[in-house]
Amino acid sequence: MSNRRRLAILGASGHGKVVADIAIQSGWQDLTFYDDAWPRMTRHEHWEVRGTLPMLLHDLPGFDGVIVAIGHNGIREAKLEALLAHGARVVTLVHPRATISPLARLGAGCVVVAGAVINAFAELGEGCIVNTCASVGHDCRLGACVHVAPGANVAGDAEIGRTSWIGAGAAVRQGMTIGEGAMVGAGAAVVANVGDRQVVGGVPARPLSSSPADAVDDPLADDPLADASNVLRLNLPSPQGRS
Repeated sequence: MSNRRRLAILGASGHGKVVADIAIQSGWQDLTFYDDAWPRMTRHEHWEVRGTLPMLLHDLPGFDGVIVAIGHNGIREAKLEALLAHGARVVTLVHPRATISPLARLGAGCVVVAGAVINAFAELGEGCIVNTCASVGHDCRLGACVHVAPGANVAGDAEIGRTSWIGAGAAVRQGMTIGEGAMVGAGAAVVANVGDRQVVGGVPARPLSSSPADAVDDPLADDPLADASNVLRLNLPSPQGRS
């Protein structure tokens, strides 16, 4: 328990609250938030918000672990890379009521929420989120900072590229390939491969739009979520208030 005493959480958001809850239930005792909204924001519920990312990088020696709690996949990836480049002790958090096969592999900075299931020989890259009651089947390969939203089911042997989003309640058929920076709408059924940066929705899932191929490399570049019509059709969070 001594190595689970002080945890820094980057991202004072709704997702940050979920991460904090998992941390407490996993034995972390002392939580401190950092967010670029500081100093406008100094508290997040009853936790202190101490500063911005540069201040966290300075404070790293004072923490036993650090995790990024930012929902936007590209921004989470950029922040995580900065922390790792500075030697941060990035941890993975798994809710006690999640089920993880001992044969699965999770990269640093992953968050697995209550009710989630990750099956044998699945491999998750750094910074992935497997949200409430979502499942990742056997032999799946998820790139860095993929988000499998609440209730989504990814069947076995699927491959999902970095920073892709699988919407709430979506289903991905066994053996499918989803490219980098792709977005699958809530409740969609993916029965054909999805290309890089492609936005799909419906049953069966069909393309709605796509973004320039190089946009995946810039987490702050325009993306399909910037189009309000895509947000409505996909039932994804609005760009405003993304943390």
